[in-house]
Amino acid sequence: MAQNGKPKPRGTHETNTLESPLAATWRARVPEKAVLVGVGRGIEEADLDELAALADSAGAEPVERVLQTRQDPNPATFVGKGKINEIHDAVHRSGAEAVILDDELTPGQLRNLEERLKVKVIDRTALILDIFALHARSREGKAQVELAQLTYLLPRLRGWGEAMSRLGAGIGTRGPGETKLEVDRQHIKRRISKLRKDLKDLARTRDVKRSSRERSGIPQVAITGYTNAGKSTLMNALTRSDVVVANQLFATLDPTVRRIELPSGRAATLSDTVGFVSKLPHELVEAFRSTLEEVARSTLIVHVADASSPDVIEQIDAVREVLAEIGAVHIPEVLALNKIDRLSETERARAVARIDGDAVPISALTGSGLDELMERIERSLPRFPMDVTILVPWGREDVTAMLYRNAEVISDEAREDGTLVHARVGEREFAVVASFQHATPVTRAG
Repeated sequence: MAQNGKPKPRGTHETNTLESPLAATWRARVPEKAVLVGVGRGIEEADLDELAALADSAGAEPVERVLQTRQDPNPATFVGKGKINEIHDAVHRSGAEAVILDDELTPGQLRNLEERLKVKVIDRTALILDIFALHARSREGKAQVELAQLTYLLPRLRGWGEAMSRLGAGIGTRGPGETKLEVDRQHIKRRISKLRKDLKDLARTRDVKRSSRERSGIPQVAITGYTNAGKSTLMNALTRSDVVVANQLFATLDPTVRRIELPSGRAATLSDTVGFVSKLPHELVEAFRSTLEEVARSTLIVHVADASSPDVIEQIDAVREVLAEIGAVHIPEVLALNKIDRLSETERARAVARIDGDAVPISALTGSGLDELMERIERSLPRFPMDVTILVPWGREDVTAMLYRNAEVISDEAREDGTLVHARVGEREFAVVASFQHATPVTRAG
């Protein structure tokens, strides 16, 4: 990819690029037409709304939807043989250039469908990887996406059919360069090995920064949730920062960490991470594992859900499934029901009662409920283990300020000889204040 995210001219050959030369078509908003296909028990048109949103984010224009109700997918073509004719008619009636299916297909299914439909066939996994390729900005993000794409592509070298010779030609094919059908499998394996090594090195740097924050004793709060639930908007509202906000799926890939001050004055860090989605490709979870450790090693998770979405309960469940997969299910969680500005008072009350009576209704856009959210975050953080009473002499206000910043101050009282402070502290803070210990003994909480 050229600098500033702009695509290179059509003839440029670049083996490791993440955005195709023809991505300019997407940027010019001349989308490819696509027929959406869903298969499942009791499937309805509304079940393809998320696939349509994904397709739109990738630069496609959904023109028709084809549904098939069946117990299990056809092992050879995913859809039934008779349904292929219906899809074929929809493609040629609408002038569609692609067919997008709402599940991951096997290499054989991809090949068989392309041979019969004579257009590009894209499954849900390739579509999501494609969106990630569009939005990756940092060196680590680009490497993670390319690794996920190549891992997905490798077993499909023989099964991709016509699309393999068109890599780089639009949605679902913004792959790692203008790869030809006769691509060297060993070259891809070597590239995967190099990417894994590069990511391990980048993860080491990230780990040093994270460990430094952990040693400071400052609690780390991670914002997570379904894609497009409003995580970046909330991040900006709580930290007065300028994280990129877009009404688009997976607009945020690279984690952002900011410092915040809780209502008591205690400091914490807040990180905004990639959004999740149902049927999140396993390749992405693996490639982004080091980034997702921002969540897995956090002190508290703020789970942001879109209260206005009709599928909010399913979205909450999908996020918690991924949290379990990355080993973060044990971390305390505060559920924030966002976008309540889109609901009436009655709808808000109904949403909270239906979803989670303990959730905090908020609007990151208008600021409604954010004070309550901050108080809930502070109450949900683990309490410091030691209860101390110290006398801080006048002239050492830096000690009192440190306690307000890094510990939990319960009370303070000005005296002639200094400030009597009752606080809960961690081991690190206790080492600083031990010499100011008052007559009241130190006790360990809980």
